[in-house]
Amino acid sequence: MQGLIIENISNLYKIKTKKGTYEANARGKFKKEEITPVVGDKVEIQILDEENKKAVIEKIQERTTYIKRPKMSNITQLVLVVSSKNPKPDLLLLDKQLAFVEFLGIKAIIVLNKTDLDKKKEFEKIKEVYQNIGYTVIETIAKDLEDIPEKSEIRSIGIHNLEKNLKGNINAFSGNSGVGKSTLINAIFEEKQTLEGEISQRNKRGKNTTTSIKLYEIDENTYIADTPGFSTFDISEIQYTELDKYFKEFKAEIENCEFVGCTHIKEQNCGIKQAIENGKINQSRYDRYCKIYEELKEKEKRKW
Repeated sequence: MQGLIIENISNLYKIKTKKGTYEANARGKFKKEEITPVVGDKVEIQILDEENKKAVIEKIQERTTYIKRPKMSNITQLVLVVSSKNPKPDLLLLDKQLAFVEFLGIKAIIVLNKTDLDKKKEFEKIKEVYQNIGYTVIETIAKDLEDIPEKSEIRSIGIHNLEKNLKGNINAFSGNSGVGKSTLINAIFEEKQTLEGEISQRNKRGKNTTTSIKLYEIDENTYIADTPGFSTFDISEIQYTELDKYFKEFKAEIENCEFVGCTHIKEQNCGIKQAIENGKINQSRYDRYCKIYEELKEKEKRKW
């Protein structure tokens, strides 16, 4: 029987199948093969006890993606949450995350949260930059505004728009502490009237105290990963010499560089720099590219 691993606690796996959810251990052969099942894996199981829903994992199907920390596979979309205020937008982290999304070959949604706190509406400039690149950007108000009628509708529209964009994906939320990831997830489940309390309780335990990873089904074939540590994932798998490939708007301009292997930092006659002058590439986004490039280059040096 085939199924999807939706939870892993101390190497005891919960497998969702068409016949229900089974608890399973993994065959010992996986240790010899140096592969460990992770949440998000599609697996084949053998039923040991139908009455008590016990099984054993026989085979892990080929993964489309794999993330080392937190360990997950087959994610199809990252939801990158950025706070408009309190804390201020961390666009360097956002650009690292977007590079990682492109590296994995999956989709991204950018959520600009707490827009009600940004009285100067500076978030609109951020929205414009990333929409021009080609990313989906959604505005949300994450706090409970049901007592303020004129704002509760705005909140509902944002959450509904986000929920619509999650459909058909295994989604993981990522962003700094305090940007409102937990509140957004809770709001989605509030509207579905399911599992909200459980997620809320898990999130109340404090920063990075939840050790299990779990997929929550919100629709058929639509899941949200409730997982710790996603704001700190490591992008050092990306080689600094390859970073330009993962800045979406750079791709069309690289062919205009005079030199093959141009780093777009010190070289003259660089297609990326020309694109900045022509207004095709945002200057601040380029500046963050340079910072990430140097960080990855430094990490590569320290390996040796």
